[in-house]
Amino acid sequence: MNGINTWSFSPYRPFLKDVGDLSVCRVAPTKSTVAFSWLPLEEAVEYTVLYRKRGEEAFLTWGSTSQTDCEITGLACDTDYEFYVTCGEKRSRVRLARCGEGIGSTVNYLHPEDEAYAFSGRYLCSPSLLKHPDGYLLASMDVYAANHPQNLTFIFRSDDGGKRWYYLSELMPCFWGKLFLHRGEVYMLACSTEYGDLLISKSTDGGRSFLPPVTLLRGSNGKNGGEGVHKNPQNIVIKNGRLYNTLEWGSWANKEYCHAAMVMSFDLEDDPLNPASWSFSEPRRFDHFSEELKELPLRTMTIEGTLVIDPEGKLLDIMRFGKYGQAIVYEVDEKNPHAPLSYERLMDFPANLSKFMIKYDEATGRYFSIATRLYDPEKPKARNLLSLMVSKDLVTWEVAYDLYDFRDRDHKLVGLQYVDFEFDGEDLIYLCRTALNGANTYHNSNYVTFHRIEKFRSKLEK
Repeated sequence: MNGINTWSFSPYRPFLKDVGDLSVCRVAPTKSTVAFSWLPLEEAVEYTVLYRKRGEEAFLTWGSTSQTDCEITGLACDTDYEFYVTCGEKRSRVRLARCGEGIGSTVNYLHPEDEAYAFSGRYLCSPSLLKHPDGYLLASMDVYAANHPQNLTFIFRSDDGGKRWYYLSELMPCFWGKLFLHRGEVYMLACSTEYGDLLISKSTDGGRSFLPPVTLLRGSNGKNGGEGVHKNPQNIVIKNGRLYNTLEWGSWANKEYCHAAMVMSFDLEDDPLNPASWSFSEPRRFDHFSEELKELPLRTMTIEGTLVIDPEGKLLDIMRFGKYGQAIVYEVDEKNPHAPLSYERLMDFPANLSKFMIKYDEATGRYFSIATRLYDPEKPKARNLLSLMVSKDLVTWEVAYDLYDFRDRDHKLVGLQYVDFEFDGEDLIYLCRTALNGANTYHNSNYVTFHRIEKFRSKLEK
């Protein structure tokens, strides 16, 4: 065989692993159906779909089709089903899905006991949403699990505003990725794995394929507790001719400082695929910057910062922070992109124990966040209340309205988290890492779901 010089696969197939002759590339269960898609075989004329209730002896034939998708109907809610597709002697591996009441529209689903992607992980994470000026939407997500390689990312596309989604490609290795647009081209900024290398590449065909990735920073991998790049899909900010994004350096296993805050940027006139174009701020460890921080250990969580320009024009990095109900705010030195961030203040923010994103809306002059709201100090890890929050000044935050309230469900098993959102005319659209209907835990999500809040501004209090 020849060597491989690519980042894109359709699909990625590990050597010496039975991944099936046909590849089921998307699964989307509902209360009584399981819809799924597979990649075509060049010589195929007809495919046959088989299924059974999990654990039953015989597979039943659902039917045959010349298409590459199928929806099995008439299934029982809260029940696991196994299914696969054949074409002559060729067949896919058996996949799993649990029927149950979902939310939004499902971009993709992965049953926690489905072994299809165990070479990377078992759960869906890191939703990233991109609204392309040509009218379509792109969504990406990775596959993760503790003590797994965590290095596979899926990309999906919608041409009807998020109602229906279809598979585009896979990136390998790719983790914690963010899709963004620069000069009309789609880019992916990601890590190779947890605490691995920082990578970037671009697609010239709308996400169907990507150029071989360029390494911007080297990480240590982190599987043995070593430090490396930590990031999450966060909003891109452009200010004074530079493009900015956030990252951190460290690891959860680091006993000294955990994670140190950083910002990366490049001049818009430069080539982002040239590592020399990028500047990285010196990592800023948490310290006792002010009297109100003296009580906190130096190994305090500062991760997953979101960039935003405040009413005074300062570029701020507002971070998830290890103090209940507050975020830590750093200021970016725009004159020296290599300088460390400087501590500005704490900000009351009742959604700080999960990743959040903040964006400024020019139409209202307000800042918005869709985040997992804190509601009970006795349940600090609960992520089963998702809210739209609003601020006029990045000081005081109010709940505009709740989007999903599952406080009547077990907070250890239900989670709505890590939202990436965009303004879309009068609407607000977002992707959510969703744990529901038999998820492994609230944290280990089995869905990535898409949502649209129509005319979201009209529902705000004046």
